[in-house]
Amino acid sequence: MRKIILIAMSISLTFVSFSQEKQKKETQKGHTDHNKFRQMKDVLATPNDQRTASGAPGHQYTQQKVDYIMDIRLEESTNKIYGDEEITYHNNSKDVLDYLWVQLDQNMRADDSKTPLTKPSKNVSAYLTPKNFKSTYLKEGKGFGFNIEEVKTNGRPLKYFINRTMMRVDLPSPLKPGAKFKFRIKWNYKINNSVKDGGRSGFEDFPDGNKNYTIAQFFPRLAVYDNVEGWQNMQFWGRSEWALEFGDYDVKITVPADHIMEASGELQNERNVLTKEQRKRYEKARNSFKDPVLIVTQEEAEKNEKGSTTKTKTWHFKADMVRDFAFATSRKYIWDAMAVNINGKTVMATSLYPKEGNPLWEKHSTRVVANTLEEYSKITFDYPYPKAVSVHAKRQGMEYPMICFNYGRPNEDGTYSDRVKYGMIGVITHEVGHNFFPMIVNSDERQWTWMDEGLNSFVEMLAEEDYDPKHPLRGLPKKIVRYMGGDQSNLSPIMSQGDYVKQFGPNAYTKPAAGLYMLRHTIMGPELFDHAFRTYSKRWMFKHPTPSDFFRSMEDASAMDLDWFWRGWFYTTDVTDIGIKSVKPLYLTDKPSERVSKLKKQYKQYFDNLGDLVYITDKKEEANPKAMDKYVDAGTEIPSYIYAVEFEKPGGLVMPLIVELTYADGTTEKQTFPAQIWMKNDKSVKRVFSSTKEIKSIVVDPNLETADVDLSNNSWPKKQTNKFEDFKNKTKG
Repeated sequence: MRKIILIAMSISLTFVSFSQEKQKKETQKGHTDHNKFRQMKDVLATPNDQRTASGAPGHQYTQQKVDYIMDIRLEESTNKIYGDEEITYHNNSKDVLDYLWVQLDQNMRADDSKTPLTKPSKNVSAYLTPKNFKSTYLKEGKGFGFNIEEVKTNGRPLKYFINRTMMRVDLPSPLKPGAKFKFRIKWNYKINNSVKDGGRSGFEDFPDGNKNYTIAQFFPRLAVYDNVEGWQNMQFWGRSEWALEFGDYDVKITVPADHIMEASGELQNERNVLTKEQRKRYEKARNSFKDPVLIVTQEEAEKNEKGSTTKTKTWHFKADMVRDFAFATSRKYIWDAMAVNINGKTVMATSLYPKEGNPLWEKHSTRVVANTLEEYSKITFDYPYPKAVSVHAKRQGMEYPMICFNYGRPNEDGTYSDRVKYGMIGVITHEVGHNFFPMIVNSDERQWTWMDEGLNSFVEMLAEEDYDPKHPLRGLPKKIVRYMGGDQSNLSPIMSQGDYVKQFGPNAYTKPAAGLYMLRHTIMGPELFDHAFRTYSKRWMFKHPTPSDFFRSMEDASAMDLDWFWRGWFYTTDVTDIGIKSVKPLYLTDKPSERVSKLKKQYKQYFDNLGDLVYITDKKEEANPKAMDKYVDAGTEIPSYIYAVEFEKPGGLVMPLIVELTYADGTTEKQTFPAQIWMKNDKSVKRVFSSTKEIKSIVVDPNLETADVDLSNNSWPKKQTNKFEDFKNKTKG
């Protein structure tokens, strides 16, 4: 070895010396590795003892805990809510804390909010309604936002500072690791009309003066402190949602005595707030696993809504290990419930809705809740909470632990279209599904919207398909083609902080969902995907995962290198476009080509050692179908048809190459080549197909599995279609 190396060095030095005598050549430039299959070590967070390289929580993983004891009073006559909350903050981290950050989400709609100033002005209209004129030019104050009455600990005032939607509470002394701090906040605010003023929480008023209150983000809530962000105290601008800590809630809510209510947690005082008949019906519902049981009928609700009272009633709920709390209350509610068997444990599926929701809600809502709990539990983990509630709200679709607010209202005469029905089924499935992501697998919604909306939209499709196979699934790969087929230069990758994402719906919901659908059905297969997805879900139950934890867990539990997929689909706006560049028929022959003849002469000994040879030609006149006959056993079918196919990839994404061959007799054959076929050449690859039957056509991605944005190059012979047909092909289904 040493002698060979010396000879090589001698030759190299001689060459260099010789080159220097000639005119100096231009130095060649290198390049950075941009191969689509390079590993993601440059973008994923460095593993540590809190978050491992496998994607699992590390042996030093910690997270904070925050417990709340609250007394809430809703004043219907003024639409105001008053709160007195005692907060116990547990510092489970290894850090010493000098202050706490509290979220004041209602300040987003305060009169001095900066949120409206972030939105560009729309085109100036030639005319305005008086209402629009007042809101646009008179800057009419509405009096929304938190009024903080006091912040105290042990009866002594605490120093605090409010920065828009965040409040810093300065601690009287540093809070050491393992210690806890207890303090109290008293507050009130004016409730917004969620139909007229907008918002994820608020009330809807009806012509008869009744209201439907769906109340959330209604109390000062502690922000997350972790080893990834420190304090997650990014401002709430109205779109990107929340990062919250788990804790135990003990909540008493005082409302008009004729209201019916549901909330996060288990009701503690049934005897005080429900009639004997209502308790009897609810007990029946606890044993009804097939159909919902009406606890408050429509007739009873209609009678109840005709009156009102100044008397009050206090409902008491407790919820353990939840990250938030919400409630709904009205005298208009119809109430039904049924039991769901989750691996031997009974969970209650429940719905509240005014008569305006019927007959659609009575027929579907609670059944959809039950189906969602069953289907999500199959692919993630057994639903751990005692109930899940769907509440009808005219223009809301929002989720909270054990309770969600959902739209989907029939016409006044009770009729409804399939669009309204499937829209309602979809939103209920989606919002109930959020119990899993992010209410339990508790990702940071303010940073990574796709980690809850995208994952949830994917599982939502599986649940909707189970409930009704005719349900139009919006997250299928072919449904994202219209979005991805447009100009991508000004759009955001999925891995973008939620507030600056453009095309929020496709980017945060349907594109991640379509990607996961491709992983399950096309790239990994359901069995392998489901195991990996379940592994991630169970690892991060009641914890705070990051994108790195998800990507790593999926690979760790599947033995599949998916870095090419994460990098392309999540970190870029590249698109899929794979097609057929050329198809060349080949033929068996016993005559070597001119090139092979020259090689045989040049390397005679090599070819002599090979013995007899059979050749392939692209010239039909040189074909000899019997060239192989003497080399095979009698009766063996020899492929008479051989095709050299070159596939091209104008798109930036790599994807599996899915090829469907249709033979002259009408039969078909499908072959799937893994994405790694593009490893050595990102632009084109060649494959040879042989058969005893003539191939009449070849189609790439026949079932539209890979979100291919251009189908004009997917077929051989090329199909003659017009632009309208191309558009239909991209978006059909």
